Amino acid sequence: MRLHPIDAMLYLFMRLCKTMDRRKTDLSRIDAKKVESILVVSSTAIGDTLLSTPAIRAVREHFTRSRIIALLNRDNMELFENNPHVDEIVPFHGGYKRFLKTIRRLRKHNVDLALIFHGNEPQATPMAYLSGARYIIKLPNANEYRFLLSNRDPVCTWDDFAHAVEQRLRVAELAGCHVGDKRMVLPLATGQEAIVERFLRGKGIGPTVPLVGFQVAASTVSRMWFAEQFIELGRQLTAQYPDIRIVITGSPQEAEYAGGIAAAIGSNVIVAAGELRLKQVPWLVRSFRLLVTGDTGTMHMAIAVGTPVVALFAAADARKSGPYYDNERHTVIQKHRTCDPCLGKRCPFQWCMINISVEEVLSAAAKILKTPESSRSVSSAAVSRDD
Repeated sequence: MRLHPIDAMLYLFMRLCKTMDRRKTDLSRIDAKKVESILVVSSTAIGDTLLSTPAIRAVREHFTRSRIIALLNRDNMELFENNPHVDEIVPFHGGYKRFLKTIRRLRKHNVDLALIFHGNEPQATPMAYLSGARYIIKLPNANEYRFLLSNRDPVCTWDDFAHAVEQRLRVAELAGCHVGDKRMVLPLATGQEAIVERFLRGKGIGPTVPLVGFQVAASTVSRMWFAEQFIELGRQLTAQYPDIRIVITGSPQEAEYAGGIAAAIGSNVIVAAGELRLKQVPWLVRSFRLLVTGDTGTMHMAIAVGTPVVALFAAADARKSGPYYDNERHTVIQKHRTCDPCLGKRCPFQWCMINISVEEVLSAAAKILKTPESSRSVSSAAVSRDD
C-alpha cells in the first residue's frame, strides 16, 4: 500500500511512460562502442558507495570511451570527488527533494545506460528511466519498478548474493563488464594529510604516537555497541597501553555523543567527530593502528585505506556487509540475533550488540597492537590524487 501520494502518482506516470516507449531495451543490444554516456547510481550512505567503487572501476575499464556520471548522496559526495573512474558527480538530495531539477540535469548528459548499484526506491529506478537511459540494470530486481529494467528476469533478491560487493559487480557484469580487481577505490586527496597532522598536533599528538580509533555511532541504533562498553574498552586499553591515544571518529551530529564517551574514558582520548572535513577523514583513519567499529561507513573507509578493523556485528550480517578482502588483517566479531523476527535496521534497541563482550574486543585489539605494523600495499585505495 502506498502511503505517500507522490509515490502513487509517480508509479502511474512510469507505467504510462513505459507503455508508450517503443525502444528495444534487452541486454543483448548493448554495444559498448555506441554507449557514449553512462549513469552509475550509488546514492545512499558512505559505506554503500565505497562498496560500489569496484563495480564502477569495472565499468570504466570496459566502457573506455564513455563518459561516466555518478548520482551520489549530496552529504558524502565530497569523499568521491577524486575518484579516477568518474567524470562528473550529480548530487542526490534524498527522497523527492529537487527531484525534477536533478532529472533535468541528468537528461543533459544524454544517458545511454544506467547502472543502479545501490539506491533508495521509489526514486532510484524512475530517476534512471527519466534520465533518458535506454538500458537500465539493477539488482536486486524484485521491486515494483522491475518493469523499467533491462534485466527483468530472472528475479533476484539480496539473498542471492554472498556479499554486497558481489551484488554490485554482478550489475556491471550484466552490462558486459569484466570483473578483475575487487578492492574498493578511495584515493587519498592531496593536501589533506598536513591538515590532519596539524589537527593531531593541536591535540598534543605527535607522528610517532600509536592511535586507536573508535567509531562509536552508526547509521542505526541496532549497529551500535553500547556506550558503556566503549567506555570500559577505552579504560582498559589506555591502562594496558599507556602510550596509545584513542581517537573517536564520527560526524558533526555524533560529536556530542562521542564527547560523552571520551569524558567517561578519561585520559588519552580525543574527539575527532565533526572536527575534520569528510575528505580528510581517510587520512586520519589511515594513521590508526586499528579501528573498533560496528557496521559503519568508517569501517569500510578503514578497509579501503588498509587500516585493520575490529568489526562488531549482530543484527547486521558480516558475510553480507563486512570486510570483503584482506581478511587476515581484520577481526570480525559476529553474534546471533536475539529477537525473532528481527527488525533489522528498524530496531530501536541494541540488544544484539550487548552479546559482544569488552573482553573479546580487548583481546582482538591487543592482538593487532602486538603485531608489528606491516607496510600497507599501494593500490588505488592508497594513492594520493589532486582534488
